[in-house]
Amino acid sequence: MHAVDCAGAADSKQKARSLSDRRPSRRRWTRHLRRGDPLRALTFRGLRTIRYEAVAEPTLIRDDDALVQVERAGLCGSDLHVYHGRETGIDDGTVMGHELVGRIVAAGRDARGHAVGARVVAPFSTCCGQCFYCARGLSARCRQGALFGWVEGGVGLQGAQAEMVRVPHADATLFAIDEELPAELALLLADVAPTGWHVARLGRFAAGDVVVVLGCGPVGLAAIVSAFEQGAGRVFAVDAVLERLELATRFGAEGLRLGEDVGDPVRDATEGRGADAVLEGVGSAEASRLAFDLVRPGGVVAIAGVHHESTFSFSPLEAYNKNLTLSIGRCPARSLMEELLPVLRRRSDLAAIITHRLPLSDGPRAYDMFDRKQDGCIKVMFQP
Repeated sequence: MHAVDCAGAADSKQKARSLSDRRPSRRRWTRHLRRGDPLRALTFRGLRTIRYEAVAEPTLIRDDDALVQVERAGLCGSDLHVYHGRETGIDDGTVMGHELVGRIVAAGRDARGHAVGARVVAPFSTCCGQCFYCARGLSARCRQGALFGWVEGGVGLQGAQAEMVRVPHADATLFAIDEELPAELALLLADVAPTGWHVARLGRFAAGDVVVVLGCGPVGLAAIVSAFEQGAGRVFAVDAVLERLELATRFGAEGLRLGEDVGDPVRDATEGRGADAVLEGVGSAEASRLAFDLVRPGGVVAIAGVHHESTFSFSPLEAYNKNLTLSIGRCPARSLMEELLPVLRRRSDLAAIITHRLPLSDGPRAYDMFDRKQDGCIKVMFQP
């Protein structure tokens, strides 16, 4: 099983909305001074090729844009889908990444929701805050939204693994945070924590239920904590990587090493029924099959992993015969931020998910290390 901390790469070919031809007025944070140095970022240059190089400085294009100077950026498992070519179409030279914490340094005339100089988090995709989906808490399906780090045919948004990023729909997309919130927790609020919370909620389990989490990457680890926060009685965590299982047990889960018979402990805990809910954060045929095998009749398989296979590894008839409920879909990260901020403050131990803190210049090496799961790497945080 290849554990992938994914959340947000599905539907990544979603286009950005048409850009306004009007030139917005500019409000700038007076303490932001460019020294004439070129802006640098991590760019996609082909399969398994990431470069740290100079890029064009972003500018305000729409009246509701903001420019955010990046304080911290994340490396996510879904970045590896592009890195390995599982998702194709991205333009050569696109800036990678979709997790960021930073500070607003400029804003268009219609971006009035946050002060220039405010410290903010951006979710992995933008949202307008007003459409049918945003109004119903499904910001990931915003009709005006676009994914950071995906430019195709010249259309889209540059990513967050950079010194600065343009944020459309700044008022609705950005979430203001105080200066005291540690950067590690703030960065988890961009993707990992909401996705773990979302997949746990998709599990629809009752208080005291037995839950299995497949894949102990960042999202799986966040799902463990989320499952307990949402009332799970026991949580089993399955992974092949020992360091990830050790962290899962620190969060209260009962670790099961992939390759052994992980079904026996789950059945022993449920009088032979199987888990009430299985939360799958991997994104592979093997993982979805294992989830199906571990869940009890009438249970729920909730999927946060991004799947690229053409069919699921269990058939509609098998699902029918098991009275299975299948829940799947991209996390509405922005819609969950207000709810999750107090959870993160209470569960500051989640910062342990971030195992490596590196300068942006180490990006190419970081991608390789993260991909190979070397040096106990679970999640990388870049510090531009």
